[in-house]
This record gives sequence, structure tokens and C-alpha cells, in this order.
Amino acid sequence: MIKFCTSCGAEVGLRIPEGDDRQRFVCVSCETIHYINPRVIVGCVPVFEGRILLCKRAIEPRRGYWTLPAGFMENGETTVQGAARETWEEARARVSDLELYRIFDVPHISQVYMFYRCEVVDGAFGVGPESSDSGLFLEQDIPWDEIAFPVIRETLQEYFVDVTTGDFPVRVSAIERRRPRD
Repeated sequence: MIKFCTSCGAEVGLRIPEGDDRQRFVCVSCETIHYINPRVIVGCVPVFEGRILLCKRAIEPRRGYWTLPAGFMENGETTVQGAARETWEEARARVSDLELYRIFDVPHISQVYMFYRCEVVDGAFGVGPESSDSGLFLEQDIPWDEIAFPVIRETLQEYFVDVTTGDFPVRVSAIERRRPRD
């Protein structure tokens, strides 16, 4: 929630600006509209000799669970640059040949995930400050019961199916909010 205008410091209120169709945070003094847009998470499906590089999270959420290296895109970078940066930060791996592989829209938390297939340069990797462990895994060795997020599980499952055909289509889907069971 925004309380004060970043342009003039006056209070901000919720209203529908002229020509818009939804409530926005608008400055009561200078009329600046403060948009709140979805956050973009970028990451990699890093591969070396048929094995996938995973990181064990050292931070919340899902501390102690395994994930693909990914994180929030930074201002001033492309999605490819962000995915490569996150892979270095979390797994100390340099990657090459990044190709868009998977996009998830997660509207109930205002996030978009973009994963790139890529190669781990020289098979070198390590542990970054947000990870407690990292490793290269064959499909049968992945700790499936310890995967951090549904988008990671789905991406990995699709990747291993695609490996069998050699066809890696870009898939786009939405993850809807899970409803509590009655």
C-alpha cells in the first residue's frame, strides 16, 4: 500500500483515474498515478551432462527445500541477464546458450515466472549466500518430496518429458490460487 506520493510527498488515495478501469493509488495533490505492477521472477533450468543444477534454499520462503536458481528481476537488466545473474548468485554457476523455456502467470500473488534452459559452463557450481547446498541431479535422484514451489516441480517434470523427445516448446500457463477443501 502506498501512503505518500513519490513525486511531491502528499497523501495518496485510491480512486479510478479518468480513462482507467480500476482503482489506482493517485496523489491527492499532484495527481501522479502510482502503478503497482506484477513482479517478474527469472531463472534457469541449468543442465550439465544431462543433470539439472538445483539449489537448496537457505532463506524463507521454503527454507531447506530444493529449487531451480531463480529470483526477482532487477531494473536495468533483460530477463536473460537476470536469469544468468540469479544462477550465479544462488549456485555460483556461469551459464550459456539460454533459451526461453517456461512462463508461468501467478495472478493471485501478482508474479510472472520465466525460466530459461541453459548449459552450465564447465560443470562448475557452488553455493551462493541464499543457498545452503547445490548439486547436479539426474531425474531419478531429484528430491521430489523436497521441491520448494509448484512452478519448479512442474518445470522439472516437463523438462524430463521433453528430453525424451528432444523437443523443448515454450509453454505458458497460469497457476491459480488453490481453494481450501470443504
